[in-house]
Amino acid sequence: QVQLVESGGGLVQAGGSLRLSCAASGRTFSNYAMGWFRQAPGKERDIVAAVSWTGDTTRYADSVKGRFTISRNNAKNTVYLQMNTLKPEDTAVYYCAAGATTRGPFNYWGQGTQVTVSS
Repeated sequence: QVQLVESGGGLVQAGGSLRLSCAASGRTFSNYAMGWFRQAPGKERDIVAAVSWTGDTTRYADSVKGRFTISRNNAKNTVYLQMNTLKPEDTAVYYCAAGATTRGPFNYWGQGTQVTVSS
């Protein structure tokens, strides 16, 4: 089992920045690819970004390319999502997840953190 706890969400104005963190415990963190997902009200949960267990490979949703950066620190068992130039449409609950590869499957999930971007 891997336990994941997200933090860093909040309310920010459009154009602002936030950094989300996801702390992992349990099984060896560095064995897993990590992903950030988001779910807006009435919408499906979509992937935002993912990073391989080495940190060498990343992938992003087209809607966040050039604005968001995913990174990980295996020594701290933590994955980050730096979000810049935020837009109101980025408003959602953000979840981190651990899985086999950057394309899934993702088997372990955090509880989510709310990000609200005001216009």
